[in-house]
Amino acid sequence: MKKFYIGFISILVLGVAAGIFYLQVIRPGTAELPKDVVMETAFEEEIDFADLPKRARLIEFMYTQCPDVCPVTTLEMSKLKHTLEEEGVFGDEVEFITITIDPKRDTPEVLKEYAGRFEVTSSEDGWLFLTGTDEATKEIADALGFLYRDPGSGEIVHSTYAYFMDEDNNLLEKFTMGEGFDRERAYDRIMRTIN
Repeated sequence: MKKFYIGFISILVLGVAAGIFYLQVIRPGTAELPKDVVMETAFEEEIDFADLPKRARLIEFMYTQCPDVCPVTTLEMSKLKHTLEEEGVFGDEVEFITITIDPKRDTPEVLKEYAGRFEVTSSEDGWLFLTGTDEATKEIADALGFLYRDPGSGEIVHSTYAYFMDEDNNLLEKFTMGEGFDRERAYDRIMRTIN
């Protein structure tokens, strides 16, 4: 009888975990990017979220002083960008948005240097590196369910997902950041969405 209960509880726990995984990762649902947010690019231009063109978007939150997950994710996105450029879809049908969660330190000048490491030299490249007020940053992060906080140590604790949305603001998929970022899966998802 004891084995039966252990087996039953194990199956129940696995079922709940699978359900949470499905709802959080496989089928994230819809998200509405706020329309009342204005941010500044790494090249000191204003971006009004109300005026964003209809495009599929891969959105990353990061900060330039991050010791591990953020720069690895940005590097993987840079490699993905090259593949999408070869297909002729990057910039026109799909764009990337990288938003700093440390706007006090990540000024446009700092973001410009960071963007340059990934061969982004203009806001016209199809990849926006954005900074804004704490309130604007939080509003966008909240809309996507991205969590972060600064415990005062200089290292910001944050979620580890990048978010892929179609041109109608449907949140289609979340991709694990860092070493777990699956470029091939992201590429397949993007191409299926825009074709």
